[in-house]
Amino acid sequence: MDPSGLDAPGLRAPAADGPTPGLGAAALTTADLAAVVQEAVGRRVDLGEWQVTPVGGPATAISTEAVLQVHGLVRDGRTSLSWAVLVKILRSARHWPLIEVVPASVRQDFIDSFQWHVEADVLASDLPGRLPPGMRTPRVFRIDHLGNDRVALWLEYVNVADVAWDRARYVRAARLLGRWAARQATAMPVGRRPAPRASGLRVMAAGPLARKVFPQLRDDIVWSHPLLAATAERSLRHDLLTLANQVPALLDRLEALPGATGHGDACPQNLLVPQDAPDTFVAIDISWQQPEALGFDLGQLLVGRAHSGDLNVLAMPELHDALVLAYLQGLRDEDRDADPADVRYGCDAAMVIRSGFTSLPLDQLLQPPTPGFDAEVARRAALTRYVVDVGLALSR
Repeated sequence: MDPSGLDAPGLRAPAADGPTPGLGAAALTTADLAAVVQEAVGRRVDLGEWQVTPVGGPATAISTEAVLQVHGLVRDGRTSLSWAVLVKILRSARHWPLIEVVPASVRQDFIDSFQWHVEADVLASDLPGRLPPGMRTPRVFRIDHLGNDRVALWLEYVNVADVAWDRARYVRAARLLGRWAARQATAMPVGRRPAPRASGLRVMAAGPLARKVFPQLRDDIVWSHPLLAATAERSLRHDLLTLANQVPALLDRLEALPGATGHGDACPQNLLVPQDAPDTFVAIDISWQQPEALGFDLGQLLVGRAHSGDLNVLAMPELHDALVLAYLQGLRDEDRDADPADVRYGCDAAMVIRSGFTSLPLDQLLQPPTPGFDAEVARRAALTRYVVDVGLALSR
């Protein structure tokens, strides 16, 4: 189902008990929609007018087909109440519009191995009940298997508080991520190092990095682009390629460290701050669920707002140290001991592999520039420089 093929959004009045328009294959009967709304508002109400509105721009994640807000009014006697729920439609990689960019020789293997349904599996599991106090997942109203390798999640629409991501909030998030990891830690025999484990980072390195990103970084045309030539230090290309050669060693060391299954993509954008409890977080987009080294989640927490331009790179070194200390405290909160050097390595090496080579907007450099793109290239070059320096320090 192509989101562009959804019925045009607009105001809808309650109708007979047929399929609800505007939701394509995720449509419910009016009675089922009313049941969802009643669960969302917490009482019996009469369904009034409602509409469907796409959330954000076009979906970019391979597994995300559409994210929609379904919202409207209900009547409770003479009182009208507003409501909103989120509908997220997940899909197999075979429905991804850019699947043709995957080489034909490996395309079917990619489709078969791509775990597009993990978020649905996580929300239907017991994980939400095992998260530490202060961290939760959205409420789930229903999960519909649509057939044809698609799933629709009907979720709580979180009203996000208008608050700053200051140092205290970062530290609170890192501590809770440490507690989360401790609760999901890989068992380790007494007196022995853990056995090496499969890693999503290794898949990433062998796939997108090796097949696309590293060749781009070796391309003279990329580095001759005026914006990149004007903003990136001359040594950046050399250092990126040096670091690329070190990725296998980074992976080997990471896989030998104590591990846990945490959030997996714990950038601030995926840790929503709810209006009704602004000292807590609602964790969304939980789909990277392979065990990784302790500290893994910290890299995304640190880089997320720097990547979007909302955190100055100059603030990253001090924040970096604070996040590691807070994460270690979270582990201790759950009576989990860990070597601080291991946690720091887990943070830094994972951050290098996930963000060091992909923060530069390489694909956009080959497209017509948009307003403000020069400033974005400069910001991303500074972020890349920071992450690369962190990576090069790991081998010293």
